[in-house]
Amino acid sequence: MNKKEVAEIKKNFTDSSGFFTLNHIVSVYVDPQKNIRCNENKLYSLIPEDEGTVMLESLKKVLGGSVGKNLVEYSFPNEEYAEDGAQNILYAAVKGKLEDETANAKLIERIINNMEYEMAYTLIMGYCSYSIMTKDKNDESYDDAAEEYNFIVTAVCPVCTGDDGLMFDSESNAIVKKANTDLIISRVPTDGFFYPVFSDRSPDVNRVMYFTKTPKKPNISVVEDVLGCNFIMSCQSEKETFQQVLTDVVGDELSYTVITQVNESLRDIVAKSKNETELPLIDDNKLHNILFDAGVSSEKLDALPAVFKDKVGEADGLTAENLIENKTVLATPEITINISRDATDKVRTSVIDGRRCLVIDLDDPSISINGLTTSLT
Repeated sequence: MNKKEVAEIKKNFTDSSGFFTLNHIVSVYVDPQKNIRCNENKLYSLIPEDEGTVMLESLKKVLGGSVGKNLVEYSFPNEEYAEDGAQNILYAAVKGKLEDETANAKLIERIINNMEYEMAYTLIMGYCSYSIMTKDKNDESYDDAAEEYNFIVTAVCPVCTGDDGLMFDSESNAIVKKANTDLIISRVPTDGFFYPVFSDRSPDVNRVMYFTKTPKKPNISVVEDVLGCNFIMSCQSEKETFQQVLTDVVGDELSYTVITQVNESLRDIVAKSKNETELPLIDDNKLHNILFDAGVSSEKLDALPAVFKDKVGEADGLTAENLIENKTVLATPEITINISRDATDKVRTSVIDGRRCLVIDLDDPSISINGLTTSLT
């Protein structure tokens, strides 16, 4: 699913949309020992409005965040099409519309037995239908719908006791610590997935979308052990891999100028693709051009293809948006300087009186030191 397709489903994921229906909801409470303490299957229309609103909100969050960071799409390996494979289990649950208790049990069992989770949690699973709007060549929607997209959204919501702090006890006229033993189910899921994906205006049963609240620390067990897919790099891993490639290829030619120019080139690539549906990827050819423009020598660039393949593997490339640094940080053991993206050209390195120096151009001699305004004369 690209950005536009995710946005379309998310926009219509509401009771007020005439194209969307949340049909059944399965909610399962699992304690830290992986025991099922509660398992309910209800028609969404029969759930009290206040409860249903919260469940709908949690499920919708599985479609939230950025594609390529919070949302990553995976295709199933061949072995997951077997009877006990993830694709087959998910397909059966969708086909059963979450009304088939046998299909539901297999999916729930796979999640509980394979997901690594350190605390109690609640699974909220919704069977949804979206009437796919017909679009013309100008990407304008008609009011009619040609077919229906049926899918399951699963949210993993942590459960914990709340801490309400101190309270005033009117009987003893004292301020005391409130003891709270209520198990509160978070509205915000830490993980989730929806299946099948919505691609080219139709369902794709061969792919699944994984959601994580924390892109830098995704729950790999959900991807690999629950969904049976081959985990690809997180956004943080992509950035770290990119830095390793730069270090190994550019080596002693890495300088302040090269690093900041590479970052600006990445920003330009992302900005130019802002209105595109697909995320721009950086492969070895694009990186070659970026580094060449930044002044890296041809001798260094000769090693790029081999290093890139060794670090990145068989992936098509690295997501450009995940490689960008929002600010430039210069650091020594004693000094750290944060430079905003608009001020990188005001900093340069130089040799003065035989010493290597960092020079900062000041348009205004007035500066702030420890919150106090002063000036350099």
